[in-house]
Amino acid sequence: MPAHDLALLTEAALKAGGIAMRFWRRAPKFWDKGGGHGPVTEADLDVNEMLAHLLLAARPGYGWLSEETEDGAARLVAERVFIIDPIDGTRAFMAGEETFAHSLAVAERGRVTAAVVYLPALDRLYAASDHGPALCDGVEIAASTRAGTEGASLLATQSSLAPALWPGGVPQVKRSFRASLAYRLCLVAEGRFDGMLTLRDAWEWDIAAGALIAERAGAVVTDRAGAPIRFNAGRPQAAGVVAAAPGLHGALMGGLAPQGERPG
Repeated sequence: MPAHDLALLTEAALKAGGIAMRFWRRAPKFWDKGGGHGPVTEADLDVNEMLAHLLLAARPGYGWLSEETEDGAARLVAERVFIIDPIDGTRAFMAGEETFAHSLAVAERGRVTAAVVYLPALDRLYAASDHGPALCDGVEIAASTRAGTEGASLLATQSSLAPALWPGGVPQVKRSFRASLAYRLCLVAEGRFDGMLTLRDAWEWDIAAGALIAERAGAVVTDRAGAPIRFNAGRPQAAGVVAAAPGLHGALMGGLAPQGERPG
């Protein structure tokens, strides 16, 4: 089933890109979702509607978890569930930047089995299944093999490198940032960056697809405490994400303050 699911997700992601590009750099209408959840545009909603129709018609027994659909308990009893972010990096999309993404995944009993991340403005498609390689535009990709933090390239917010979080000293990394969490994970999978981390709780729809792609490329992906991330949880958030080359991942986890000792 994962192979068939991967083909379906790829088809859906490419159609999502066609919709998004009709709105991109054309001042789409937008609203604030309130509660600190940020903006949503008419493009997000149109993409979500298309994806729900296409994917659930093809797999009527699957559950559904999407950023732009009201959540419900039905997905919790489904053997397999779609985990979808219609547009990851909505602010980047609104600003006319190229690095927004569609993030589509299927999870089975807590594990992602098929994943696609598509950046339509770059026409770049990342994909993986749980028994195959990670791919970018059909070509196999591999994560970095860097060990140790000194000089490592890391995708992270500036606040994630606050001194209080690193009792042994802030790691001497080269920090960069991208708005889309899905894209950050794919950049780690591609070896273009050695690692990424976010210490804030992360919504499953932002990370499910990218996490599998990074893992199949050889990166280690855990929550901020170093535990595996399980998907389709009742509260669909992971306790942060750390994804990196194995040696770098261990060094990052070793330098972070224990969770109970971190401020905030």
